[in-house]
Amino acid sequence: MKLLFDQNLSPRLVHRLSDLYPSSVHVFSIGLDQASDGEVWNFAREGGFTLVTQDADFSEMGEVRGFPPKVIWIRRGNCSTGQIESILRQYREAIASLEKDATAGIFTVL
Repeated sequence: MKLLFDQNLSPRLVHRLSDLYPSSVHVFSIGLDQASDGEVWNFAREGGFTLVTQDADFSEMGEVRGFPPKVIWIRRGNCSTGQIESILRQYREAIASLEKDATAGIFTVL
């Protein structure tokens, strides 16, 4: 599984989580840090990425546009990079299940 980290998350997550989520990227590293949400959404869909964000916009887009891409929405307010890393490690199995479930499009972490 490969993740696309939104601009509101640290680019360092790509390296820190490469053992679990190889081939993941951050929007900054691919020149999409200033792109619209629609452009990021399309890149994720076309590239087979799961979007990781702390922003409600992608969850709302999923409700309107459908999935893919799938979305991991972290709703914990201000979190350190270490906390985000820990969340994505802790919920690895649930995230893998999201990828396999044809009826689910979003995984929300409260």
